[in-house]
Amino acid sequence: MVWSWSSSSPTDTAPDVKSNGGAGHTAALVVVLCVLLPGAVPAQHAAATITNPFQGRADVIDEGRSLFNQYCGHCHGTNAYQGERSRDLRRLNLRYGQQAPRVFYEVVSNGRLDKGMPVWKTVLSDEVLWQIFTFLETVQTPP
Repeated sequence: MVWSWSSSSPTDTAPDVKSNGGAGHTAALVVVLCVLLPGAVPAQHAAATITNPFQGRADVIDEGRSLFNQYCGHCHGTNAYQGERSRDLRRLNLRYGQQAPRVFYEVVSNGRLDKGMPVWKTVLSDEVLWQIFTFLETVQTPP
């Protein structure tokens, strides 16, 4: 694509586009897609791959409950019984559906300081986070 500035009147400043058979448009589109798409695909892939490694393991629930009460109970209530809806973790599945594991992991790991949620990734291992989530799965409010 060749751009040239020509005007038929002193006030006309629009570019005069001379086509070269559309190859310039195709090349520009390819460049844009190559730049934008690689960043988008991993983000979608990462969101889809966050899963609880202890899902369905009954042997982890009691340890998860104990860890929850130790680290989370002071804000979210003993055994996750908390009357304040914004802190009621028994509603994770109702709020987030299949995204609940991802939302839990991201919020607990990175915190939400604006909402009073501290960053836990430097304190708790991924294993502990998932043990806690395994317990939380057992106390979810039914739809």
